[in-house]
Amino acid sequence: MATFSSFKAAITLAMLLVLVTTSSAQLSTDFYSKSCPNLFETVRSAVHSAIQKEARMGASLLRLFFHDCFVNGCDGSILLDDTSSMRGEKGATPNRNSARGFDVVDDIKSAVEKACPGVVSCADILAVTARDSVSILGGPSWNVKLGRRDAKTTSLSAANNGIPQPTTNLNGLISRFNALGLSSKDLVALSGSHTIGQARCTSFRARIYNESNIDTSFARTRQGNCPRARGSGDNNLAPLDIQSPTSFDNNYFKNLVDRRGLLHSDQQLFSGGSTDSAVKAYSNSPGSFASDFAAAMIRMGDISPLTGSNGEIRKNCRRKN
Repeated sequence: MATFSSFKAAITLAMLLVLVTTSSAQLSTDFYSKSCPNLFETVRSAVHSAIQKEARMGASLLRLFFHDCFVNGCDGSILLDDTSSMRGEKGATPNRNSARGFDVVDDIKSAVEKACPGVVSCADILAVTARDSVSILGGPSWNVKLGRRDAKTTSLSAANNGIPQPTTNLNGLISRFNALGLSSKDLVALSGSHTIGQARCTSFRARIYNESNIDTSFARTRQGNCPRARGSGDNNLAPLDIQSPTSFDNNYFKNLVDRRGLLHSDQQLFSGGSTDSAVKAYSNSPGSFASDFAAAMIRMGDISPLTGSNGEIRKNCRRKN
């Protein structure tokens, strides 16, 4: 029975990888070279302006791409507003009161529509915006594969179940990433995105008061702005990277080695488990982290895109046509 179950699981994984490979093969870095030649300049200008107004916005835009890809693939579904017949991903637990940057995406979409009406998908805008956010804040750049189309539907339950929680342990993280065709190495590299951005007190309260695998002075510092009692200071913010929260670098990994990961799920990457060596390597080599992060972002962008005649090119990212 166990042998049959293992065989069945192997077949399922193989089918998933075939689907991902087939869809991603239709993506290309020059997809809009003729239909929207000024796409990259248009997007980067808008992202740069948004980050100049608020440095945290870079992390928020990057997070939107992550949370989009982890729910039914990179299809722009996270951008859809609720309707009378559809509850979207914005209200899911991982996104409610924390996902942000939708207005910036609206502005970028408007600018792109002026340059190339009805050509570029919202899903692709998220992919380019994520790359630009990272590079503008000092991180690596990469050639973004494009050609995704936008979903016409969205799923609250899929968002609740598909996006790892701040309380997820290492096995859970590895399992979720593997299910999407991403390796443990990809998990560690992509988690390095937490070198920028902030988290709410509700996301790290249990860690700073209850866990032992944490630097005591770091815990005390965080407790100063995150009271123990639920309902008190729940939305107070703290930087995910205490050293350089608006610079994309490898300090996140140095923090983990020093037991100063803000989230439980962060510190799980360096807690005596199988990912310790990768964390240690990235803490010592910013170049290795940068190159592996860029490669992992490309692989994440290949998760179940809608291509060809599937989906649509939304005129407004918040609603289907």
